[in-house]
Amino acid sequence: MRSKEEAHDYRYFPDPDLLPLEIEQGWVDAIKASLPELPDAKKARFIADYGVTEYDAGVLTAEADLADYFEESVGGGDGKKTANWVINEVLGRANKADIAPRQLVAPSANTAIMAMVSSGEISSRIAKDVLEIHIDTGRDPAEIVETEGMKQVTDTGAIEAAVARIIAENPAQVEKARANPKLAGWFVGQVMKATGARPIPRP
Repeated sequence: MRSKEEAHDYRYFPDPDLLPLEIEQGWVDAIKASLPELPDAKKARFIADYGVTEYDAGVLTAEADLADYFEESVGGGDGKKTANWVINEVLGRANKADIAPRQLVAPSANTAIMAMVSSGEISSRIAKDVLEIHIDTGRDPAEIVETEGMKQVTDTGAIEAAVARIIAENPAQVEKARANPKLAGWFVGQVMKATGARPIPRP
């Protein structure tokens, strides 16, 4: 058997030189323009435009559909409050039901609920009740608030007048409450009833 000494003995063959690849800039620009917004860029934009925390932005941009869902839910409202709402209320319920948030609650419903919270029409606690009813029945959030008597009473004058009237009409109950402050809850109930306020259910 003969020994091997040179490259050709091992049957090595050099590759030929490749021709230069020339790419038109217009083609590169067209591809760049067609690319969707990448997650890191979207995350940075959410932080800058909506004032969300870095953590919340990371959660919202983890999936493209969730990021789109959030932006559709914001509408012209408060981005930070909407982010908290989507992550803590909607996403939590959707994950528990093993469905996408969009299948559980339409973005327009989130926008409507958040708008009522921002205007002071309902409290954030009542908003959760509205969400539950909306999920169970599919009813419009504004209609739920109207028909279920969930609007907050924001007229302090009306509240003060109701308090004064109830105290004046129930002197015996006032004396009992003075002796036992725990009985003051009765007055709270009467004021809520007089003003049409809705009791807040407790878990």
